[in-house]
Formats: sequence, C-alpha cells, structure tokens
Amino acid sequence: MTSATEPRTGSAGEAADGAVPVTLHTVDGQRLEFPCAPGQSVLEAAAEWGAALPAACRQGTCGSCRATVVSGAYDLGAHSTQALPPGERANGGVLLCRTFPREALAAELPYGDSRIVYGSIPVREGTLTALDHVARDTVRLELVLEPDEEEGGGFQFDAGQFVEVEVPDSGGARRVYSLANTGNWDGVLELYVKLLPDGLFSSYLRERARVGDRLTVHGPQGAFGLRETGLRPRWFVAGGTGLAPLLSMARQMAEWQEPQQAWFCFGVNEEDDVFGEAPLQEIAAGLPGFTHEICVRRPGTRWQGAVGTPAERLAAALRTLDGTESPDIYVCGPPALIEAVTDVATAEGIPQDRVFRELFLPT
Repeated sequence: MTSATEPRTGSAGEAADGAVPVTLHTVDGQRLEFPCAPGQSVLEAAAEWGAALPAACRQGTCGSCRATVVSGAYDLGAHSTQALPPGERANGGVLLCRTFPREALAAELPYGDSRIVYGSIPVREGTLTALDHVARDTVRLELVLEPDEEEGGGFQFDAGQFVEVEVPDSGGARRVYSLANTGNWDGVLELYVKLLPDGLFSSYLRERARVGDRLTVHGPQGAFGLRETGLRPRWFVAGGTGLAPLLSMARQMAEWQEPQQAWFCFGVNEEDDVFGEAPLQEIAAGLPGFTHEICVRRPGTRWQGAVGTPAERLAAALRTLDGTESPDIYVCGPPALIEAVTDVATAEGIPQDRVFRELFLPT
C-alpha cells in the first residue's frame, strides 16, 4: 500500500487503439492512471486495469459510482436523475458507469484509496445462521462466512459498505445489501432485507430459505461511510432498510467511543414497519452524546412515539440548533427521502458537501 504522499499509478500495458488516458484522484491523495478504450466506461476501464471502484447497479440508477470531472470531454450515458441530480451534473458530477471519455479525462473521487478493491472483489461462502421477521415486510439475516486464506475466519469492512449476495438457484443473479454490523473476527454479517412482492431474493426468503442454507457473498464494496471532520456533530437519517449502513456507522462510533455528538432518526410509514429499537437502545446505552428517535408517517392509535417523516423531523431538529455548530448529515433510504433531506439541509444552510447519502432502490 502506498502512502498518501506517494500517488498510486500504473499502466494496463499496451493501450488499445484510440484509448485515452484517465486520471482519478482520491480524497487521501492517491492517483490512479489507466487507459480507457473507445466505447468503454471509466468504471469498466478501471476494472480492466485492476481497480474495482465502488459501484452497485452499474447501470446509472444507484449513484454509488459518483465522481466529479475536473477536466476533459466525455459523453454521459442514460442515467437516473435520482442517482445524479441535474444540479450535480451541471457542476461536473458524473456516474462513472455511464461516463465515456472523448479525450484525456481527470476526475475526483469522493472517497479514499481504501474503498477501492485492487484485483478481484472477494468472494466468500457462508451459512445462514439467523432468519428473523423483525417487521411486517422486513427480515433480518445473519450469515457466518467460511474462513478465508487471507482473513482467516474474520470479515473486516468499513461501516457503511455493502455486499452482493447471490440468489440461490438463479444462475448467479446478485442482490445488493448494506451491512448493519461492524467488521469482526468471527466472519459474521448482519443484513436487513425488505420483502418485495416480486423480488428475486425476496421470493427465496419467503418460500425456501432455511437456517443452514449456503450463500455466496461478494464484497465488501462501496464508498459510503463516516468522514473525518473533527468534532463536528454527526446526524443520521434513515428510512426503511436504509437503517442498515447508518446503524453500522453508529455501532462503530460506540465501539471506538468516538466523541462526536450524534443524533439518529429512523422513519417508517406505519407502526407495523418499525424495527431496530433494540440495537439503537444498545448504542445509546454505550455511547455518551448519542440520542435517537423513531418516527412513523401514518401512526395508528397504538403508536406513542414521534410522528412525521425523517425529513420533517430533521427540519425541526435543525431549527433548534440556535447558533450551535451544524452537523454533518448521513442519509440512507429511498429516493424521495434522499431528495427531501437534501432539500431540508440546503434550506437550513448546510452545504451539499456535508450531506453524505446512499440511495436504496428496490431489486
């Protein structure tokens, strides 16, 4: 591993005819240089060179491969405006899976070198050790991976990352799920999955899954995670199974006894959708300065907690700061939540570069 002061560079060997050079800069000072052939996306070219950049859908819909172009002409293929809002695109924002350089291109990556997998993405076999229905349409999975030659029995990852799980008997189809626990030496993965009516993995979980099943896992992967910004407060806003990566981050803060003030708001549509109370209470018991609330958008007569959406609760909380330091905001959930939280943050004067987001789309 090179240091932050010694840029990582390399060559893919003999470049294809018409290939153009691409240079990517990480936030910790690393530099990747590789050729990109005509008709090849930056994401594909990096993988061919030997660097698997953070990405999930690879088709312009999730936003996991965002970057900012600083020089060079390119074509940007079809993509979701939820994954790359027009305002970001106007300022050089791109999705690397949909970026096709026409000339030498330089771009800045919003993550450090540690989030790039050099070589192939790890593939591990694991055993399903828990399958719990924790809410109306949500299940909690726990897997224990087989020992790996390099990692032994452990599974180390950065809080906020995800894995791809192969759906049994599907011909190798994969689905992406964020990790809710933290890196450990026992090889344990914790995932929350929303059961969708026609979902491929959802159908397996509803109809065939049993404790003891064998599953193939690819990862860890992904750029979402905690940023080092000194003692600035960290506020977490989650919707549905978007709870998972933010729960992982809060658990990491508790494990490391990080000193930042932290507030966690988790929202669902109805009270039958509520889950996650126990881990949030456990974090609160072990981490000074951590507070949390669960809100329900359409409460019934039994609900005694907060009412409204996470974005509405965030707006109300921000208005109580009264001159105290504003927080960094971490948000994960469906597109409507991401958009609403971003709008609230902007309205309250929080810069866009202090809103860190992970978009959840049904698969």
